[in-house]
Amino acid sequence: MTQALEQRNYTAEEYLELELAADIRSEYRNGTIVSMTGGTPDHNELAINLATLLKAALRGKPYRIFAMDQRIWVPNRNLYTYPDVMVIEKPLQLQEGRTDTVTNPCLLAEILSKSTQDYDHGEKFFAYRSIESFREYLLIDQYEIHVEHYVKTAANQWLLSEYDDPAVTLSLATFEAHIPILDLYENIDITIDS
Repeated sequence: MTQALEQRNYTAEEYLELELAADIRSEYRNGTIVSMTGGTPDHNELAINLATLLKAALRGKPYRIFAMDQRIWVPNRNLYTYPDVMVIEKPLQLQEGRTDTVTNPCLLAEILSKSTQDYDHGEKFFAYRSIESFREYLLIDQYEIHVEHYVKTAANQWLLSEYDDPAVTLSLATFEAHIPILDLYENIDITIDS
């Protein structure tokens, strides 16, 4: 869930200064600061499950995995945000002059909530697509078993695959990693039809 701060335009520098002192994370959207409220237990569990599965699959490979609290900068859309999970191919690239903001994710994942699902599908995905290194996007429903998997196949072309069956495995295209849907949804209280 998000909530906009005082109705005025902020500079990126003002946002970054406010963010350093803030108790909660906020997103910067081209002059607007939107506070991000805490997620549900299922939201957090799904993010942890995905990060854990990715960490195990990519052990010893040149990637870093981040969950929930790592900020990225999307310069072409003037956006600072915190993806739920992201993978970055080494070497890690930081925004010039910053030690806390990355710029080169290859995979981004968002856990959908009722308040953010339209934004995650639309404006946020549009912004993410302007990142040169970005090649794969996962949108994970926390209310039912449903994963949308977007893979960049060429400039301005993305292929969508959807997963609703807990018995299948999602195969990532950017690197050799396989995510069993049942493992992704472990500990999530969703009724699974047998």
